[in-house]
Amino acid sequence: MVERSRYDMSFKYFLDMTPEQDVIDSSSLTKFRKLRLKNANLLDLLVNKTVEIAIEKGIIKSKSIIVDSTHTRSRYNQKSPCEILMEAYENLRKSVYKIDEAMKTQFPIKIYNGNLEDQMEYCKELLEVVKGNEVLSAYPVIISKINTINELLEDDVINLISANDTDAKIGHKTSDTSFFGYKTHLAMTEERIITAAIITSGEKSDGKQLKSLIEKSKKTGMKIDNVIGNKAYSEKENIEYACSEKLQLISKLNSSITQGLRKKEDEFLFNKDAGMYVCKAGHIAYRKILDNRDKKRNQRITYDFNINKCRVCPIRK
Repeated sequence: MVERSRYDMSFKYFLDMTPEQDVIDSSSLTKFRKLRLKNANLLDLLVNKTVEIAIEKGIIKSKSIIVDSTHTRSRYNQKSPCEILMEAYENLRKSVYKIDEAMKTQFPIKIYNGNLEDQMEYCKELLEVVKGNEVLSAYPVIISKINTINELLEDDVINLISANDTDAKIGHKTSDTSFFGYKTHLAMTEERIITAAIITSGEKSDGKQLKSLIEKSKKTGMKIDNVIGNKAYSEKENIEYACSEKLQLISKLNSSITQGLRKKEDEFLFNKDAGMYVCKAGHIAYRKILDNRDKKRNQRITYDFNINKCRVCPIRK
């Protein structure tokens, strides 16, 4: 965005800048992300102020909020520091080859010894070669890849050395696909103004965050009559909470999600994307069976977990 704002008049018009006016240094955005966003309350502060201005200007007219979540992969993605650097410089090399394949002969020889310091030194040598070519270093796609490596080398080197993200957990988007990272639970108005945001680890259930999303939205000054969400939010507790707050919860009922008479309802959470239950350790059931053999009882769904994982689980009891 910063690069485009230097020469694109439509960007400068939107920013209310004169054609000759210079824009900010792109490193300001990095500093803000790394330093200011460490304040846990800042997100709520920014969201509250946004909604306050939107209400004041008459932008928000609806009394409904829409709730949903999206997953975010961990910055480390379970890769070693060397793997992260190798992936970054491979992306740079591939981009260069698409423009000038003859550059292969000028690049330094790759190092595969797994030593982080050697990989960092290789990246610096590679950047010197690319930056030395004025034609290549003028391409936006090359600039982007160079900036990525620079950020890894300059700002993230300390974090790269300890690349274990202890807060991230494995979540599931479907029954056979997973991600390592976090979930961002959002509430927004029909005018697409975000009223609340909650960050959790990847294995957390969407439905458990509904009460907090509603309460955060109310603190912004929003008047709420309706809450709209998918079937993950139709838990029994959420329905009872909506009734007590005189809210209309618009969410498709699901017999598996509403707890019914299932025992130990807090020990297993339902993942609506995968259609499976997840235990507290983050492991997902690998199959479900519809059991209707007993004609005298209602049909039930049985969820089976991997016993081998349970045997070595720290909370197996």
